[in-house]
Amino acid sequence: MSIKIQDIIPALHSEFNGIEQNMEIDNVSIDSRSLQNNSGTLFFALGGQNRDGHQYISELIKKGVINFVVTHIPEGTEGKANFFIVDNTLKALQDFAIYYRQLFHFPVIAITGSSGKTIVKEWLNYLLSPDYNIIRSPKSYNSQVGVPLSVIGINQKHNLGIFEAGISLAGEMEKLEPIIRPEIGVLTNIGTAHDEGFASREEKIKEKLKLFGNVKILICQKNEDVLKTLDSNIKTFTWDFAEGADVTIVSSQSFDKTILTVAQGINSFDVEIPFTDAPSVENAINSMMVLLHLGYSHDVIRERLAGLYPVELRLQVKNGINGCTIIDDSFSSDYQSLKIALDFLEQHKTHTKKTIILSDVFQSGFETEELYAKVAQLLSGHNISQVIGIGETISRELADFPNFFPYNTTQEFLAHYKANTFENETVLIKGARSFRFDEIVVFLEEKTHETVLEINLNAIVHNLNFYKSRLKPETKIMVMVKAFGYGSGSYEIAKALSHQKVDYLGVAFADEGIALRNAGISTPIIVMNPERTAFAAMAAYNLEPEVYSAKELRAFIAVAQQKNLSNYPIHIKLDTGMHRLGFMENQLDELIDLLKNNNLVSVKSIFSHLSSSDVPEYRDFTLGQIDNFERWSSKLITELEIQPIRHILNTSGIYNFPQAQYNMVRLGIGLYGVGNDEKEREQLETVGTLKTVILQIKDIEPGESIGYSRRFITSEPIRIATLPIGYADGIPRAWGNQKGYVTINGKKAVITGTISMDMMMVNVTGIDCKEGDRAVIFGKSPSVVEMAAILSTIPYEILTSISQRVKRVFYKE
Repeated sequence: MSIKIQDIIPALHSEFNGIEQNMEIDNVSIDSRSLQNNSGTLFFALGGQNRDGHQYISELIKKGVINFVVTHIPEGTEGKANFFIVDNTLKALQDFAIYYRQLFHFPVIAITGSSGKTIVKEWLNYLLSPDYNIIRSPKSYNSQVGVPLSVIGINQKHNLGIFEAGISLAGEMEKLEPIIRPEIGVLTNIGTAHDEGFASREEKIKEKLKLFGNVKILICQKNEDVLKTLDSNIKTFTWDFAEGADVTIVSSQSFDKTILTVAQGINSFDVEIPFTDAPSVENAINSMMVLLHLGYSHDVIRERLAGLYPVELRLQVKNGINGCTIIDDSFSSDYQSLKIALDFLEQHKTHTKKTIILSDVFQSGFETEELYAKVAQLLSGHNISQVIGIGETISRELADFPNFFPYNTTQEFLAHYKANTFENETVLIKGARSFRFDEIVVFLEEKTHETVLEINLNAIVHNLNFYKSRLKPETKIMVMVKAFGYGSGSYEIAKALSHQKVDYLGVAFADEGIALRNAGISTPIIVMNPERTAFAAMAAYNLEPEVYSAKELRAFIAVAQQKNLSNYPIHIKLDTGMHRLGFMENQLDELIDLLKNNNLVSVKSIFSHLSSSDVPEYRDFTLGQIDNFERWSSKLITELEIQPIRHILNTSGIYNFPQAQYNMVRLGIGLYGVGNDEKEREQLETVGTLKTVILQIKDIEPGESIGYSRRFITSEPIRIATLPIGYADGIPRAWGNQKGYVTINGKKAVITGTISMDMMMVNVTGIDCKEGDRAVIFGKSPSVVEMAAILSTIPYEILTSISQRVKRVFYKE
């Protein structure tokens, strides 16, 4: 990309106010935290209900960024940079993408639907890449922001585009169509996803079809609802399992494969694909239809579809050997996704030392020498400590890069490298699928058993933003990461929250805060249950104590005096009705006397805790707590002549009593996808999914017993599966013996017999499954809310009980 500023001004419909108009930009950014921002960056200051890119402009100017798309020039920055002033920065980003797309003239395939978009895109890329230089959406960049960013990745060497588009509301697709300008359309499955954003299924179909208003051909399964809505002038190329479509498919299964008999007119041929599940079969057919439309021979189609593979859409963070953190992106290696992966590495690094294991880079659109010059520039900008290149091309082109270690093949690397070479570093493993970098992940990953708790970092951000949407933009947010991040893993959650610029983190005890500091977390941390023996350590690690009694305050003041501290931040806890910890009303005068004219400590915040904000029948009691807090905190503020942060709302308080948000709120269980109200839960995404595998399957005759103490006796022939997870992993024994269930291949498998320490047995009679298949212990189904209701407990207890011997895998879509 090389765009002159003079061309940007009309493209954005903007007013220019700047210091230098004779410039060019070579990349676009919406993330102030990216290390890829530089003097050639055009930064779009996107606004939102809870974040405004304008507030980071001063910081970006100091880092050398010069060009900004804004709705207004922030105070103190005029005359220091170039500003393109627009009415709406998101629309400006889309307008820029429309302008940029018009500079290129090659066929583009656009994909939309309720599901399967990203899979079809990745498979089309695989199937067509031998013949085209393809630009495609990285990962699942299909939103109002993702689509323009994807299109802006085009360069002069590309000759085919494959972009996906997703919408959740009416009126969105018409903004994306002129950005993509597709020639070929692919409509995947129309399901229930995002139904809530549309008045009806018919409206959703109509909105999705707006992407194809100007295509030369639309490929889809024959569907009367679609065809009756589609403009009759648009040519279609349809398939179906029944007669009447342009292509008729007959499907049959053979072990772990599906054989498709494909009939088009008088021609017929067979194709074998390495999947048996219905969604994969459907996605493979949609991909095959594109090849048929483009005139590929049956032999080529047969050969290429046989090589289809499962698509991993997630960047995953895993524990590695010798104190390392592994970032697994071992399924693709193209320039656009490399930029994304390096930003992800910076967000989730756990050590100063950063290593990347990188294969040859494909499908960039650049000449080889230019491509690797850009790769070297990216690696240098991200301060990568060590680069291990695998592949003949990268070994040759980056030979002079500092701390570069070349290997021609993955096998050569594995034969020469010792596991103990890697220690206390963050390792990004990024390679094209053909290099089999999954073997390197296995080599470096910490060895634990097959049970994993998968943590969705996208869901964390979604849930955070949901609660932000109920707050005023200026209200601060403190997020609780105590109890090992409610069982999810405190460091990775804290890292994600720091990246989202939350104002405070909350832990229960000092050692939790010290662990976060040692892991590189610099966000302010409040210790909610400080022990006096830890006061000195807290001061050493810049941890801020909750103060709940005069005795505790005197003890901390003594430590502050001993350590020669000045105005050390403390947080005053008031007991307005919880009766757990905190100052009562009759203790406020003593507290005021201790704090007056005391320069050793400084009251950073005053807060209290609601006991029943989730219980509608105690609404009056909660309002009484809020009233007490208002009166008592106001007395402290007046008498001490201070202006502290005030906060009383917890998760359910944010949802039910937003009028009492004061200066800050405390978000806890809601961040992890658990709300106390059904409507609240509908807005949240599942964060943690606990999974394991089937160890063994066996058939049991009537009259046989299963598990300890013969608590379950079979009355008929059943099939059971044994799973390697038990109460030592945190699964309550009470959940067993036909009370609870797990989900295997989308079906409920009831827990049969007593849950033992390390294993449980489940009834898989009638479920199509095999040894090695995954079983979901909790996630969407069953959810921890459902489990808690049946077990007469609360979701907190279930989440925080998951043993630390269970491996945590953090991922981002």
